[in-house]
Amino acid sequence: MTSVIVSSPYVAPGNSLKRLMIQVIIALLPGTIAYAWFFGPGVIVNIGLAIVFALAFEAAVLKLRSKPVMPHLTDFSAVVAAWLFALCLPMHAPWWLVVVGIGFAMVAGKHLYGGLGFNPFNPAMVGYVVLLVSFPREMTTWYLPGMISGETLSLTESLAYSFGSTDISQWDALSSATPLDRVKTGVGQNIPISEIRQQPLFGYYGGKGWEWIAFWWFVGGVYMLVTKTIRWHIPVALLAAVMTLSLIFYLVDSEVYASPLFHLLSGAVVIGAFFIATDPVSAATTDLGRIYYGLLIGSLIYIIRVWGGYPDGIAFAVLLANMCVPLIDYYTQPRVYGEK
Repeated sequence: MTSVIVSSPYVAPGNSLKRLMIQVIIALLPGTIAYAWFFGPGVIVNIGLAIVFALAFEAAVLKLRSKPVMPHLTDFSAVVAAWLFALCLPMHAPWWLVVVGIGFAMVAGKHLYGGLGFNPFNPAMVGYVVLLVSFPREMTTWYLPGMISGETLSLTESLAYSFGSTDISQWDALSSATPLDRVKTGVGQNIPISEIRQQPLFGYYGGKGWEWIAFWWFVGGVYMLVTKTIRWHIPVALLAAVMTLSLIFYLVDSEVYASPLFHLLSGAVVIGAFFIATDPVSAATTDLGRIYYGLLIGSLIYIIRVWGGYPDGIAFAVLLANMCVPLIDYYTQPRVYGEK
């Protein structure tokens, strides 16, 4: 009888990539349902398109690289990347915008570096940033939640607009800047935050609808922590950095700097903390390194939001932190057993 000795790392059979990706998808469901509830089914259309084309690009590149196709298509990693990418888009994005973004994410953000496990940058954020820089008008056309506008586009209307078979001008009254946009623009015009927040777009702490969406992202994040799909270091450090910096400046001048709860419950901070920054490939790998990594992302988010050119800085913050991961891991390596 012979035995086969394989090299580390050793992974328990129950912690397969497919199982982890399914756990992430389950955690994404509450926030996605809340998103569709407040803003209509356009987000579902985006997710569906992104997943279909992500799998198509994945299969095409794997075929070109002479790699097995089905094992990679069925591990759900492309599905999760496409889902997260679609959630970052405006809820009624045209189909070509989704295709260009997810194509760049899968080809340039993932397979250009060798595929899953070798990409230094988060693929979903690569695709999102390319769209944000290349198509600023389409990427800043957001819509009001139904509780403010009084109506949301139906699934048929969302599909019709996405594929360009209807005129969007009839829905111009439904479009609006996001709460983060309103605050950033208003503060730039020397309007006090207390006056800005009198607009119907804002709720108790953040934007109407966005508060509940952030809450359900948090519920999904807790589920992943409980099931040990992710570790606590990155989300706790990221949220702590955003909350601490925003609290300091809020105490300095509450009419110029928004409250910590506003920053937490507006935009992509919560989904970024639990679902985007915790990407196991592009994030730091040591426990101490994860804390530094989360603190760095949280600090960059606040800096970009307040002093940068974009109202929400999650994508740029994650990509900048991805660049620092080799350095973070190098200086936070745990002591080797037996070493003094």
